[in-house]
Amino acid sequence: MGPLDQTPHPYRGREAALSTKHGKGQMIAPPLLAWVGLRLREPDGVDTDRLGTFTGEVPRVGTPREVALRKARMGMAASGLPLGIANEGSFGPHPLVPFAPADHELLLFVDDELGTEVVQEALSTKTNFAYQTVARADELQGDFLRRAHFPSHGLIVRPNAGPNPGLVFKGITTAPALRQAVDRCVQTSIDRLAHVETDMRAHMNPLRQAVLGELAERLARRLAARCPGCGSPGWGVVAVVRGLRCALCGGETDLVREEIEGCPRCPLRRARPRGDGRRRADPGTCTWCNP
Repeated sequence: MGPLDQTPHPYRGREAALSTKHGKGQMIAPPLLAWVGLRLREPDGVDTDRLGTFTGEVPRVGTPREVALRKARMGMAASGLPLGIANEGSFGPHPLVPFAPADHELLLFVDDELGTEVVQEALSTKTNFAYQTVARADELQGDFLRRAHFPSHGLIVRPNAGPNPGLVFKGITTAPALRQAVDRCVQTSIDRLAHVETDMRAHMNPLRQAVLGELAERLARRLAARCPGCGSPGWGVVAVVRGLRCALCGGETDLVREEIEGCPRCPLRRARPRGDGRRRADPGTCTWCNP
């Protein structure tokens, strides 16, 4: 199945509300239009920052999926559309490689007419997520700024400690602005330090934009796939079965052995071997061969 040109689809010619403040439509809209003919509308007045901010002024309450669903419904309510989509991103250490930063992205599509929710996720090491605490802007020269991809990617600066958590400089993309923000935050912080971090908002982070574009392509393909039972859009992997056998000893490992495909609307489920064609696990991942 390829991008939609002639095959009718339930979403062809329709609109879905996209809840975003940070230009995510540029990455998410093209694959959905190409694969299922769905257009996105970004309704005015939807403040997704009410559900949480990266810098912590507003704490995020709930799981990424719960927050994404709230975001989607904000846009649906504002636009009056029964279809909605939203993204939620999280950044931190990779769960399997603790010293490597990772970008976890979730895209959620809601169809209130069918009563379905389709979720697609990605875990990527293609991120510049990093932070550093400094007493002077000069301490940021070199490795940190290279890893942060500054100035093509934005930075955020705030006091490292103190009673003024609302003092936050976001979207910094020039050296003078960075120096001024660091100086101001050092003066305000009780420990005389500034906390400098990468700005992970999508419109300030081209690396994140690339990950979102790839994830949107996967979601679009998922929506293009129809359930073989009821015909609803969104057929795809809904669970996995672990236990891929070790190539050396034959014992079960924690790696995925099978993928469970399912429908977001009806109870149909089908098991299939993992999609990458791998049928045996490397002995290095086996707790018996490599304790």
